[in-house]
Amino acid sequence: GRSMCSNCQHSLAVYDLIPLLSWLSLGGKCRYCKQSIGWQEPVMEVSMMALYLLSYLVWPYSFDAAGIALFIIWLVLLIGLVALVVYDLRWMILPNRLVYPMYSLAAAQVVVLTLQAGTIEPLLSAVAGAAVVGGLFYAIFQISGGKWIGGGDVKLGVILGVFAGGFIEGALLLFVASFLGTLVSLPMLIINRKRGQQIPFGPFLIIATIIVYLFGAGAITWYKQQFLLI
Repeated sequence: GRSMCSNCQHSLAVYDLIPLLSWLSLGGKCRYCKQSIGWQEPVMEVSMMALYLLSYLVWPYSFDAAGIALFIIWLVLLIGLVALVVYDLRWMILPNRLVYPMYSLAAAQVVVLTLQAGTIEPLLSAVAGAAVVGGLFYAIFQISGGKWIGGGDVKLGVILGVFAGGFIEGALLLFVASFLGTLVSLPMLIINRKRGQQIPFGPFLIIATIIVYLFGAGAITWYKQQFLLI
């Protein structure tokens, strides 16, 4: 169906759907009912553009046939990841209808890397990444009875572990996500002073995945050279 205003249900024209420009030209309001459109749409649009540009500039693979296929898979994944951030921040849920299609993207990435390498090493690395991230989340979920972490985080953790690309990368992903979560959560808890306040972990996990996917290999290589003399 055609896109409609969520307030007045009026069908939107093509010129109402130009990313960011339409929102700015309308002053953040619907052209037809003058109700506020909200800030989520322009923030998502700007975020997507910034992530696409960043991904192109620092792409960790070459742009050969396999690299282009991986790039397309990654760009499609980013759409789902940004949508999940919005869902988790607003409603503290990670919808299955967004998470489940990502399993296909994860499988596609493994297939491309395996064909490119000509060995099963990328498959084994993907399993290791999924095990360290998804496995840890599953253990926490079982131990806490779902109080510390949700089932959606477990499902997403498996996918993001695959994209991390290995055991070390998965561990780095968890470290970065935990660091970001602590960095943001502690000041919020101190200021609000609300015990038991829930803060979604999904956004930190997703941001960490983007960081590790694009910069993880370089960071790990640098660490080995500096501290392990490899």
